[in-house]
Amino acid sequence: MSRVLLDACVLYPTVLREILIGAAKAECFQPLWSARILEEWARAAAARLGAEGEAVARGEIALLRAAWPAAEIRYSADLEREVALPDADDAHVLAAAIAGEAAELLTFNLRDFPGRVLGKYSILPRDPDGLLLELYHTNSRFPQVLEEVRRNTEVISGREQPMRPLLKRLRLPRLGKAAAYSASP
Repeated sequence: MSRVLLDACVLYPTVLREILIGAAKAECFQPLWSARILEEWARAAAARLGAEGEAVARGEIALLRAAWPAAEIRYSADLEREVALPDADDAHVLAAAIAGEAAELLTFNLRDFPGRVLGKYSILPRDPDGLLLELYHTNSRFPQVLEEVRRNTEVISGREQPMRPLLKRLRLPRLGKAAAYSASP
């Protein structure tokens, strides 16, 4: 099973995280993250939703840590200093991927993780739409994961959540198109 480092930008928003964790539960990949990545998620929630949002995020982080204790990667400060990326603030993400022996690094910020740099460590930079589209076509359990998350989103939001618009809002347009096409009669 492929080891995939999840950047903070794919752990938050909630619905995308639910899709990714659902895929991991379906044994599509093994998720990885670091304490600092989880902290970035909490800070992003605080910036967007205030103290209440941060408290919710910290609760979700605690649940995620409890459910996936082997997913949290530790790395040395030396390793973080050794890696060179266009944005030095992202070095901790690559350091976690290296220390966790990740095959892939999942992020929306691909320009901050050039393939030529990650290739030195045999890590493939991936965007969520590409990875999840691949899972949709290659893993028979993944479409069920998507449907379950869609249904849960409807329950939480109290309104209908058609698959394609939901996935488009999550910046997953190709996955949304594939899922909508498959659902067509």
